[in-house]
Amino acid sequence: MKKILVMLLVFSMLLAMTACGKAPAPTTTEPVETNTVDVGIVLPTKDEPRWVQDETRFTEALKSTDYSVEILFSQGSSAKEKENVDALIAKGIKVLIICPQDGGAAASAVEAAKKEGIKVIAYDRLITGTDAVDYYVTFDSIAVGEAQARYLVEQATGTGNPLYLYAGAASDNNAFLFFEGAWNVLQPKIADGTFVIKNSSEAVALQGNAKLTRDEMGKIIGQVTTNWDFNEAKNKAEAHLTSAKAADKGNVFILAPNDGTARAIADAFGADTAVTSYKVTGQDAEKASVQYIIDNKQSMTVFKDVRTLVKDSIEMAVAILGGKEPQTTGSYNNGKIDVKAKQTEVVVVKNDNVKAALVDSGYYPASDFTNLK
Repeated sequence: MKKILVMLLVFSMLLAMTACGKAPAPTTTEPVETNTVDVGIVLPTKDEPRWVQDETRFTEALKSTDYSVEILFSQGSSAKEKENVDALIAKGIKVLIICPQDGGAAASAVEAAKKEGIKVIAYDRLITGTDAVDYYVTFDSIAVGEAQARYLVEQATGTGNPLYLYAGAASDNNAFLFFEGAWNVLQPKIADGTFVIKNSSEAVALQGNAKLTRDEMGKIIGQVTTNWDFNEAKNKAEAHLTSAKAADKGNVFILAPNDGTARAIADAFGADTAVTSYKVTGQDAEKASVQYIIDNKQSMTVFKDVRTLVKDSIEMAVAILGGKEPQTTGSYNNGKIDVKAKQTEVVVVKNDNVKAALVDSGYYPASDFTNLK
């Protein structure tokens, strides 16, 4: 009898809950819609103006397509880069555009994408040691280094000119290509005495070699690397100046690999009273460096029009998504395979053509700079 009363009581409570709109939740649910992404983009860091600029250009370029996109930053970490790629794979991307933090370490990330049938486009920096890269969109990196070195050669007169060499990160394949291009132009002028290397014993030991092997370049880069870091570049330049003799200063010539390091190195050399003048190279046409060029604190930059690089990348991705073969202009060996590539031309920007190259072309508004002529 008690059991019957308990059952009736429970039944009555359930009826009351239903009447009050508090019925138990159903045990079955409708399928949850998941957000999918067509194109995933992974860039190295948000801490450098160059990559924030690229993010903006990608966002603008993709507005003209019907495809969805997500852009993630690896913040200087290969582990974070792998997490980003895995997250994009989970969202169903069909194309991955990735600028690796470390060209070798990125291999595992793109191999995971390749296993899922995702097409991989290496952006600006080549991913090495893997066959999981389908395409490479880049500027002609050797031409960048040659342009930087050619500028220094054109500015030099006489013999015995002090030459300071700096390089990017040894983990970045582009750093080797930039240095290779620079060495192609500088070495004959080192051999004939126009320049005298002042900050690298490894470079001095190899200065008789017109061509360097990758291992030989690695020895030099290991000694003068900036790791693409402003503070490391400034500290290294200050250390070189501290150990340099007065004769190693005067009118100096400096190979700096990019704009961030160029400004750091320029600050260090500009603060040394024994440095009468300096010529320093750069690349990327960052706004801060353009202002430095206008103010005669940086000598030149190699302008790599990111709009074109982004446009090439998006056109390649759209072709892939449309089942077509993307257009390419050459190939680069990544240590495993020859990767089909699309190359973009570069432009040398100096004080006398800043306005024509960067403002009149619509890349930057004139209002971004002071004392622009």
